[in-house]
Amino acid sequence: MKQNLHTPEGVRDIYGVACERKLYLEQKLFSVLTGYGYHPIETPSFEFFEIFGQEVGTTPSKDLYKFFDREGNTLVLRPDITPSIARSAAKYYMDDDMPLRFCYKGNTFINHHSLRGRMKECTQLGAELMGDNTIDADAEMLSMIVDCLQMAGLKEFQISVGHASIFKGLVEAAGFSEDEISELRSLLSNKNFFGVEEFVGSRNLPEDLRKCFGLLSCMYTSAEELEQFKQAAKKYETVYIALQWLEQLQNMLLIYGIDGYVSFEPGMVSDYHYYTGILLAGYTFGTGEPIVKGGRYDELLPMFGKKAAAIGFVVVIDQLLEAITKQNIEVPITHHTQLIVYSAAHHEDAVVLARKARSGGGRAELIRFDEKRGRDAYERYAAANQIARITWLV
Repeated sequence: MKQNLHTPEGVRDIYGVACERKLYLEQKLFSVLTGYGYHPIETPSFEFFEIFGQEVGTTPSKDLYKFFDREGNTLVLRPDITPSIARSAAKYYMDDDMPLRFCYKGNTFINHHSLRGRMKECTQLGAELMGDNTIDADAEMLSMIVDCLQMAGLKEFQISVGHASIFKGLVEAAGFSEDEISELRSLLSNKNFFGVEEFVGSRNLPEDLRKCFGLLSCMYTSAEELEQFKQAAKKYETVYIALQWLEQLQNMLLIYGIDGYVSFEPGMVSDYHYYTGILLAGYTFGTGEPIVKGGRYDELLPMFGKKAAAIGFVVVIDQLLEAITKQNIEVPITHHTQLIVYSAAHHEDAVVLARKARSGGGRAELIRFDEKRGRDAYERYAAANQIARITWLV
């Protein structure tokens, strides 16, 4: 029977130089996270269905890859790593009251109904800070994001920051129904600000609340505009407190010297309903999807029994690599492999030479010489595989 050599829709093979570039990038970004004192953690690629269920609010059930174990439990391939980290923290650090810093890398799996350029399996590299409810933690996250993107070689990028309580406070104050909230959320997700204005304009709302809804149509808001909206929101405590938080965060970013990379987008919403505080999304040229996603989720760990605030982010490695490629940013991979081509008579010499090179930290690849191929074939092979030099023992 002829084997199918193609991959399923939404997944792909990564090989050769492309794979080397990806691994190099992951290593460099991981060094940024550990440099901030974050500790590596690994969680399973699949978990019990409840970890990502409706209560947690990550991914719709129809978009999950579900299967059963021998005992009949429903398992899912993780669509999101954060709930897994939260579960793990609750299990192993339940009584710890000091901040917990984790960093990780892994693949996530979402069975998108329509690809729209999105892969069903993607690699995420991220960090989670648990047990810290201060604005200092938010600023640290943003600083790490900037450092990661700069380490990747990006010069031009922007991090949009919103706050989950702005949308939540506005729709509660307006008394919108679940269907109205869903419609408005969809409009905001698609950046359909004309639709948002039309939606709000068709409702009978107090003038000051209508002005506050104008926040949702502001892509990027200056400090002066934030102050104006804050004054209009004084009657709406949830919204007012959120705007105060963003104002204080802006001052924190000045301390880190990264304010030039951060813009405020009060109308930002997330498909992940566990977010309770700031929302984060990073963008650059060359990809239509965010290269960074994250936010504060103070109510997620309590779902697993641990009362602790938390914030985190992920760098979507696949999207970042796409952007780097389109921006012609070089990933500085160095190749020091030595190809040792030997004849049968020099096999022992070749092995000794290769072992010596490897013991010194080098790389050595052995290939037995075949006269039918000729030397040109080995030279082409070395060039195709980024091999630095050839040693002939023939």
